[in-house]
Amino acid sequence: MATYEEVARRKGLDAPARRPRQLRRVLWLAKGLGFGGSEQLLVNAVPHLDRSRYTVEVAYVLPWKDALVGALEDQGVSVHCLAGGHALDLRWVGRLRALVQTGDFDLVHTHMPYPAIAARLALPPGLALVHTEHNVWDRYRRPTAWGNALTWGRNRLVIAVSEGVASSIRPPPFGPVPPVEVVVQGIDVAAASSGPVARAEARRLLDLGPDEPVVGTVGNLTAKKDQAMLLAAFATVVAAHPTARLVLVGGGPLDQELRAHAARLGISDQVHFTGVRRDVLRLLPAFDVFALSSRFEGLPIALLEALASGLPCVATTAGGIPEVIEDGREGFLVAPGDVKAMGARLAQLIEDPAQRVEMGRAAAARGAGCDIEPAVGRLQDLYDEVLGAS
Repeated sequence: MATYEEVARRKGLDAPARRPRQLRRVLWLAKGLGFGGSEQLLVNAVPHLDRSRYTVEVAYVLPWKDALVGALEDQGVSVHCLAGGHALDLRWVGRLRALVQTGDFDLVHTHMPYPAIAARLALPPGLALVHTEHNVWDRYRRPTAWGNALTWGRNRLVIAVSEGVASSIRPPPFGPVPPVEVVVQGIDVAAASSGPVARAEARRLLDLGPDEPVVGTVGNLTAKKDQAMLLAAFATVVAAHPTARLVLVGGGPLDQELRAHAARLGISDQVHFTGVRRDVLRLLPAFDVFALSSRFEGLPIALLEALASGLPCVATTAGGIPEVIEDGREGFLVAPGDVKAMGARLAQLIEDPAQRVEMGRAAAARGAGCDIEPAVGRLQDLYDEVLGAS
């Protein structure tokens, strides 16, 4: 790997001064920087980094997933598009190798299996690799599962976003087994809002009436999130509460399919699709109840934001969700795919304002414990341990 002086010389800098010994360079590597929980985590973490300890740059593979590039660059983070094309176009791997060499990085922190597997295979053996596992392993397709397992020992450390994710990891019975640390990634709790003023403004933004019962959800419109199940459950709610509204915040490949599903259920007039929104925290106070219908999860950021906003939640038991919602306390838990139970719990909370208030208080208390600042502090401590820093 090139030395700092060599890198500076290549860039035409005169009399390069070596960076302070304690300042380490980290490259965060992601598949894309589109709207999504794991991608938003990178943006949210930057303000809480100790710039006297670590300087971070970001690289991503898929050029068309670039919605968050500006948010990173606005914070002074250098972002590198590796310009990967289709799944078999691996020219981006060579660009990654060149970037790591010229960038004089001490550590590469990968997110998502596709770029992580390539990094483990292509980058120099002496370079420290850390990987964050965002999903439970049993949901990966076979090629991903095999690639992940066969290269797993190249990681020096694995960070799991929940205990559920950590317990799903099954390293192969050969080679080194990296340690696994659970770090709940956290959210900007101070940015979460609630109260009558925030509620009125959010309802104005969404064109909702002040007295309509509103169920809301946030997430990409994908099979994983299973909004089709939520629509079916909400149809049972509307039968008893015709003024109720469902708001789906997010975009994705199933947008048109879900709109058609709502039409078939006869609830199109009661369902509002917002598309992709960058002001999610401003919209959450419009909801009376937050719903999450995922088939599988790690630990969704949208759920943590809903809790911090003081919303009672009805969610599935997927992944790490039961680690932040106790059934009957911050909300209710239902089995993935259980339309009847989801509908019944949503109706119960719509019908009982006092229970919504009680659960909302518990939710806010739980959400307050998920702040991102200590999570980033822990991340940097783990970097220190991996790199042997004092």
